[in-house]
Amino acid sequence: MVVLAASIITKSGKVLVSRQFVDMSRIRIEGLLAAFPKLVGTGKQHTYVETENVRYVYQPIEALYLLLVTNKQSNILEDLDTLRLLSKLVPEYSPSLDEEGICKMAFELIFAFDEAISLGNKENLTVAQVKQYCEMESHEERLHKLVMQSKINETKDVMKRKASEIDKSKIEKNRGDKGGFMSLSGPRRIESSFSDMSISSSGSGFGSGSGFGLGADVESFSSKPKGRPPASANAPPKGLGMKLGKTQRTNQFLESLKAEGEVILEDVQPTAALSKSSLPPTDPVTLTIEERLNVVIRRDGGLNNFDIQGTLSLQILNQEDGFVQLQIENQDVPGLSFKTHPNINKELFNSKHIIGLKDSNRPFPTGQNDVGLMKWRIQGMDEAALPLTVNCWPSVSGGETYVNIEYEASELFDLQNVVISIPLPALREPPSVRQIDGEWKYDSRNSTLDWSILLIDHSNRSGSMEFVVPPADSSVFFPITIRFTAASTYSDVKVVNLMPLRSNAAPKYSQRIQLITDTYQVI
Repeated sequence: MVVLAASIITKSGKVLVSRQFVDMSRIRIEGLLAAFPKLVGTGKQHTYVETENVRYVYQPIEALYLLLVTNKQSNILEDLDTLRLLSKLVPEYSPSLDEEGICKMAFELIFAFDEAISLGNKENLTVAQVKQYCEMESHEERLHKLVMQSKINETKDVMKRKASEIDKSKIEKNRGDKGGFMSLSGPRRIESSFSDMSISSSGSGFGSGSGFGLGADVESFSSKPKGRPPASANAPPKGLGMKLGKTQRTNQFLESLKAEGEVILEDVQPTAALSKSSLPPTDPVTLTIEERLNVVIRRDGGLNNFDIQGTLSLQILNQEDGFVQLQIENQDVPGLSFKTHPNINKELFNSKHIIGLKDSNRPFPTGQNDVGLMKWRIQGMDEAALPLTVNCWPSVSGGETYVNIEYEASELFDLQNVVISIPLPALREPPSVRQIDGEWKYDSRNSTLDWSILLIDHSNRSGSMEFVVPPADSSVFFPITIRFTAASTYSDVKVVNLMPLRSNAAPKYSQRIQLITDTYQVI
């Protein structure tokens, strides 16, 4: 009372898959299967055929037959139940029920038949159990895959680090090109950047954060550690013209000291660099346009808060340059509302979008401090307008918590200096970062993992990170705090013209535009 073989054949008798469960020769099974199409009649309702020695129990599957070959003493009801189970398994493993699809998944079907039938007898299993048994994981295989994945991740980390260095150099170069400051790499270049600086009055000005690059590089210069200098200190500067007060012998002596590991700083350039850093802005008029984001995103989707607040401030060095009016342009954004300073002529602003004082005989305040002229607010924006969304997927498996985090950035902005801070449970050692697009740092004091991406542009609008920590509740990894900056704003407010009131020539001006985060969280 056993199943001799389970087979899938075409209606013409071609054998596609056949699994034998008892000892029998190939010639015999081929003969039994070749005889089956001749025995199948047309117009019959039953699905079995008997001969002198065996019984064929079959079921048509589109252009094929699913066939059981049993002995005549087997229980026909059990055979039909076995056939029913196999008929459910075949579509699970072969979505395409034709000759090509069956042949492609032949081994998977044979493995499934082996789980369903043991020594010719049907096992009491469901389709889900058969699939689970066939997909059983091997510990050795999993260990091998983990080792291979760790090697791949190490290679990716090296690649990402190199890519971030290239991106950083591009940002420094663009920062110098757009803002008028060159990329600063030492005292000499700080001085030359001031002498060569030319900022147009078209509003490019300090550009996308070039004013920040100056302070950062001066700080890095002034805090340079003692000891062996970096490679850039050993390289002779290029493009210097005439050198005063230094003979060739003196230069050779300094070079020999450098070769021995001494740090030799030029006696004139550091004082020039430090004095230049404290100088006031070179343009008579400086405009600052800034938007701040206050965003709270729910982890399961939706927004708790999406608020944008912007300010326009003015800095004028000389009183004679204060007799001006500002022509403003902005993008028409739903929910955008402006509020001007009480001393600003509101009728002039509402009718012509010009910012000017109520008393045109008075100048704007002068000095080193910024003077606020206008505020605005944008409300009612939906989730599709977010510049950056972050999804966190913690899952516990095998005594560890696997955390997968991915970000998706909008095409509206190129984001700079992005930092995604993920809270962690109390750990004795840093988390194991398996894969990351960017760089990471573990803050043990605050128990956070900081994921840093230097620049998000069209080349990396999405990215992911995976790390492993000991078992922890999923709520531990929230709220996620995000910080970034951008060189453009939602409202696209900008000053397009500076109109003088007492002279024919408008003073030169520069404007700095940026979008920054006040609060940006996923809770």
